[in-house]
Amino acid sequence: MKTQRWQDWVILILGIWLFISPFWMTGYTSTSNAAAWDSYVLGVATVVFAIAALSTGRVWEEWVQLVLAIWLVLSPFFLSFYDTEHGAAINQIIVGILIGADAILVLSTAQGQQQARS
Repeated sequence: MKTQRWQDWVILILGIWLFISPFWMTGYTSTSNAAAWDSYVLGVATVVFAIAALSTGRVWEEWVQLVLAIWLVLSPFFLSFYDTEHGAAINQIIVGILIGADAILVLSTAQGQQQARS
């Protein structure tokens, strides 16, 4: 029987927040611009991989989450909405940092458990 990690539940909640934030936050000037679409796509991807991590318990999903987190932190600058939609950019950066920290925590724990088995 596999154990579910609480970190995967946290990432799932952050993914849901990322998807719904363009509808609730005032930092998004429109729900059809680059910042909103970035939130929609990354929110869905985060939720999908969090569900995969919850159902399989493998660590490869955490590597994907880490890549998504890096993109969340960098995307306001690459998609040029940091200056125009500062609230949306800050939201994505904070969520990206939280997802990245969570994924790193799971990866370091999994690596420590693997080394203990060796």
